[in-house]
Amino acid sequence: MMPNTCARDMMVSNLTTLSPDMDVLDALDVLLRHRISGAPVVDSENHFLGIFSEKSCIRFVVDAAYEQMPSSNLMSFVDTSPPVISPSTDFLTIAQTFLDAACRRLPVIGSDGRLLGQISRRDVMREVRGNLKKQEPVATGSGLYLSAVIDGVDRPFRATR
Repeated sequence: MMPNTCARDMMVSNLTTLSPDMDVLDALDVLLRHRISGAPVVDSENHFLGIFSEKSCIRFVVDAAYEQMPSSNLMSFVDTSPPVISPSTDFLTIAQTFLDAACRRLPVIGSDGRLLGQISRRDVMREVRGNLKKQEPVATGSGLYLSAVIDGVDRPFRATR
């Protein structure tokens, strides 16, 4: 049975966030220092502006390789339209969104556009594990299969070469 839960029940709300005024290298330092793969970018009133991630950092490196003076403005490298969810988004929709979108995290956004929290793929796995009971192993008999006692030549559905 799948968990009967929604984003509000499983989101993490104590997040490391970035300011849109930051320099790209400062934002990179934050990711490295906190050992995270990305962080939401919010304004001074906590309105969600996008995600800065490892992929954003790689985009910065590629731009630096092709330009003599690449932009160091954080917002130039922020994904401003990542998939987002609301607090009432159900568990299966969250799981399906992770399957459909190439993202590691889903920001949970309130109706006013403010960041309320975030759900990671690991949070989904943790929710499943916490809700599914350990199932008893299915008895399979003695473990002896018919193919083990019938000579290969005499097998009724022998593979042809």
